[in-house]
Amino acid sequence: MNNSNVSKWSLSSRIFHWISALLLLITWVMILLHENLDSNLYIGFHKAFGISLLFWMIARAINRIFTKAPPSIPMPKWQSMVSKLSHFALYAILTAMPLAGLLMTVYGGRPVDIFGLFQIPVFVTPDRSLARFYNDLHTDIIWPMIIGFTALHIGAALYHQFIKKDNLISRMK
Repeated sequence: MNNSNVSKWSLSSRIFHWISALLLLITWVMILLHENLDSNLYIGFHKAFGISLLFWMIARAINRIFTKAPPSIPMPKWQSMVSKLSHFALYAILTAMPLAGLLMTVYGGRPVDIFGLFQIPVFVTPDRSLARFYNDLHTDIIWPMIIGFTALHIGAALYHQFIKKDNLISRMK
């Protein structure tokens, strides 16, 4: 199958997809830099990019509701179902992750600075046990889920591109 026979996602959907991936990657790099260089600069950027990802994912979900998907490519029903479920899971966890991080921070009694432009204030009564709960959710539950579902997503795309050779990746270029 060549690219001319493959229906692409809309331009807006492709932009949302790749910027989501970029924001996730930058957010991850910022926490790695924070952990390895022990600088508050990087944790601040981690939080700001995480909140950016949260709002980006909300906009992406709205875009997805109003944007028609291209026709499905032929594949077994079980693969189609796994694809739909894993995409839904990615949307959910890429929204839940920064939300849990935000709640961890504000329940810890700290506002979230957004690139020095403005702050999300502490809008809850600080509660250390809830801060710990959201920390555990953020780092011990959702993060491994992001790794797993992202690996599944990339692995499936590579399987389609190099094993099935159906040019599935070209739909998102």
